[in-house]
Amino acid sequence: MFALLKKTAIAAALVSGTAIAAFAANPMVGGAEMYPDKNIVENAMNSADHTTLVAAVKAAGLVETLQGDGPFTVFAPTNEAFAALPDGTVDTLLMPENKDALAKILTCHVVAADAMSSAIEKMIADDGGEHDVPTVGGCVLKAKEMNGTITLTDENGGVAEVTIADVEQSNGVIHVIDKVLLPAS
Repeated sequence: MFALLKKTAIAAALVSGTAIAAFAANPMVGGAEMYPDKNIVENAMNSADHTTLVAAVKAAGLVETLQGDGPFTVFAPTNEAFAALPDGTVDTLLMPENKDALAKILTCHVVAADAMSSAIEKMIADDGGEHDVPTVGGCVLKAKEMNGTITLTDENGGVAEVTIADVEQSNGVIHVIDKVLLPAS
């Protein structure tokens, strides 16, 4: 009888631990839960740190694309990253006449693959410390890793750090970054 109780207790602990791990798989972003069964746009809309990104995605006409099947890897700049751009840049980019330029910038943050940080780190290591990341927008980012932090360098030499990695989505993954990456000027 004791053996049966012991086995039942162990099984219950394993099952509850697995359930907790499943719910804890995604980090919180912008004070909000990120749900792996929701798509990139649905989750980004819940993040208080990504209101500018969401507004930009809407203005660029990319909502439907980023709600699609994917898979996509999105390097998602925070509101602070957009605020660090020169004064007036975001307001100018959000104007309808600048839709194409905005779409180019945003698609330089999107990769047509589901690339978790472990896969990116492996590609970096396999390529000798730096991996070229071709984006949907035609930009090539340079990925590096140092002390467990992935960085991305844009075509102008601007460097963004991944601050929150591996936010799983139904159609890919989001990695939060601290800088807006820009195409070659």
